[in-house]
Amino acid sequence: MTIATVGAKCRTQNVSAWSFDVFDTFLVRACTTPDGVFERTYELSGVSRSSPGVSASFVQHRIQAEARARKAAKDKRGASEVHVTEIYSYFPFRLFGLERRDLNDLVDAEFDAELALCRANPDMLRQYLDMKRAGHCVGFISDTYWDSERLAQLLRACWPGLTWDFLYASCDHGSSKSEALFAKYLSEQGIDAAASFHVGDNEKADIRGARRHGIRPRYYPQATPRLASIFQRETALFELLCQNAPSRLDDGARTLRRMVAAGSAEKSPAFHLGLTILGPVMTAFDAFVARRCKEVGGPARQVALGFLGRDGFLSHRIWQGLNGTASAYLEINRRVSLIASADTIDPLVDLLSKVFKIDATTFHDMMKITSPEVVAFFARFPGGIATGEELAAALPDLMDAGEIVALAGALRRRLLAYLRYAIPGFDDCTDLVLADLGYSGSVQKALRRVFDQEGIKVRLHGAYLISLDDAFDDIAEEDSVEGFISDLVITPHAKRMLSRNVALLEQACCSADGSVRDYEGGTVLREINPRPASQIALAAEIQAGALAFAESAVGVAANYGLHPYAAPDVAARWSAATLARLLLLPDEDELALLGGLKHDVNLGTHALAPMLDSRFVCDQITARGLSAACASAAPPMWLAGSFARLSPSYGYLYVLFGANRLPADVFEERPCGSVQVGLFRAGGDAALETVTIYRTGLGELRLRIPLSRTMAISMIALPLAKFAPQGLLHRVTVQQGEDVRDAAESQDVIGIADASLVYAGIQRTGEHYRAETEDGCLLIPVAPMTKDIAVYSVAIAPLGTSSK
Repeated sequence: MTIATVGAKCRTQNVSAWSFDVFDTFLVRACTTPDGVFERTYELSGVSRSSPGVSASFVQHRIQAEARARKAAKDKRGASEVHVTEIYSYFPFRLFGLERRDLNDLVDAEFDAELALCRANPDMLRQYLDMKRAGHCVGFISDTYWDSERLAQLLRACWPGLTWDFLYASCDHGSSKSEALFAKYLSEQGIDAAASFHVGDNEKADIRGARRHGIRPRYYPQATPRLASIFQRETALFELLCQNAPSRLDDGARTLRRMVAAGSAEKSPAFHLGLTILGPVMTAFDAFVARRCKEVGGPARQVALGFLGRDGFLSHRIWQGLNGTASAYLEINRRVSLIASADTIDPLVDLLSKVFKIDATTFHDMMKITSPEVVAFFARFPGGIATGEELAAALPDLMDAGEIVALAGALRRRLLAYLRYAIPGFDDCTDLVLADLGYSGSVQKALRRVFDQEGIKVRLHGAYLISLDDAFDDIAEEDSVEGFISDLVITPHAKRMLSRNVALLEQACCSADGSVRDYEGGTVLREINPRPASQIALAAEIQAGALAFAESAVGVAANYGLHPYAAPDVAARWSAATLARLLLLPDEDELALLGGLKHDVNLGTHALAPMLDSRFVCDQITARGLSAACASAAPPMWLAGSFARLSPSYGYLYVLFGANRLPADVFEERPCGSVQVGLFRAGGDAALETVTIYRTGLGELRLRIPLSRTMAISMIALPLAKFAPQGLLHRVTVQQGEDVRDAAESQDVIGIADASLVYAGIQRTGEHYRAETEDGCLLIPVAPMTKDIAVYSVAIAPLGTSSK
């Protein structure tokens, strides 16, 4: 039942009183947690000038001072309620260049911070005024260190002229709502508890506290537990990725998110993800694109805006909904633009080298040639499918310069005809802003070459959500590029990690169509779209949530007096943290929702690459170590999600690695002993080989046993009883290569089936084993080798006492 419904019924039931909690109920702060007030206090006080760059230390000391004050009050008075002046009496003044006489100045600064951050909650204000007009006794009961005088000043500052029948501040009465404050309120006001209501956001103080005294509570949470957990993860990532920036104040961005979420009807998990995560990021990006368009405009400038398809589809829809100016949705991808701009073979080699797989049919569709040399090349590969790297290496022998010039010229003419169709007034345009997810501006650079070849003087300006800024030094002098989440927002190391996992964002933002392959007049010719209908529907639902946020955000922000995009640097940092949290630290619900997505390669065999593969990550950690696993090339496309599916802690270790915060001497392997391994040939001959035992930073053991094809080994006997008589056998893997180093570094890791392993003298239950004799061994069958060297790796978590 809503508060409004309750209020309507109460008018006929003679309800005697309505009490409202103050903070996070009647008043909403433009920060997620109260420590944002302390960060703002640091900025407003003289401390930010006398001790710059130490806001985190100031905030933590403010929190510790409150804890000490409450403990002292509990010891002295039997209750932990304190005034703000008592809190600051425990603050370390000298540390920040202050004296004890500055106590009142700090209190005033904190109150000024409250005045700056607090806003009246329109929903609560409406309910409050309705109850007051209906003749009910209405007022406030708050657990706070602000006395009633300051609390009254704050309430009237947020809504001038506000009146009430009663106001209780816990610090004035030495008791909280969880203790005796409700009882005091009922007694002093002469109120019948059974005929009164209390509205609040705190389950313990407002709901259980009111119920214990017979008051009927109404729960008004500011954020669901899940959204609050997401905000905590975002703050942790913010502090990792956006170094030396204040991590508690976001100009109301997260307050806006939770208010929009609170006012939205319950819908699907995909819609909710768009509403609370993707929508806020893309709406902030929309504000960035608007600024870019304004910056490049000016007298005698005719500026056009184009969103690059397919990944720019959602951005374009948000722009259409929020902005009155025209824009175009331009289906131009890397493949089309590079081929159209080619005057040598180099761009084509670069393009093909990044293709996952490709066959003759697709190559002909791209290059319009099917020569005997091309047919012979693809015939060399199983199924006629080669890797892009193999094709790129052979390309100079498959095409000559004349074919390249003819191919590029024809496609260039069709591309320009499409641009003239898609962008009204294209020939009068002086500047074209290209908005896209990012990353290195390859389409922008290729279009520059196309325009130069055709004598078109239009300046190009990139506006990218994520930019890899070291790729922009070769941008033409008359052009420009800027990334919303640039290397000045998060560090380059972290940016590479974000880019490695960006395929998830691409799938959520892109259109339902296949990728462009050519043009015919104003018509786009597209690749086959291999994504299943269920995935396209899921992306559409996420986008619906994102659009719902964008449409609601303007009005909600105005109602609450929030300006989350006014400071571009603040908006960029918090957008980076919001996006990074989804891509790098997903929760279990997000893994379940998004884990089945596939990434369509587009070029090649129309294959779908998996987003998640936790078994792959497990095998990589076993065979190559944690750091090497963290640096694995795709697929899987969502490497962070694959780590998170192993466990939340592995997910966080991956983030630490990407942020350059995973010390090798802590988490990497170190030799901790050796053991003799039995190697058996098919004929029965055997030999002993000494191998090194390594201990990982997580306390697990790794052994790697190299074999050569000439040794003709058929079985490995690993004497577990000698070095780890009890433990968990996590994985056995094999890699192959032309030499030991090549094999050990290979990402092509094959897991050995558990059913093929033989336990001799060892009792086994699932992963757990226990040696029953001193000769207990794990027998590992050796598969036929296709290369000169094979390396077998074993991952063990020892339990109990080990000989090593």
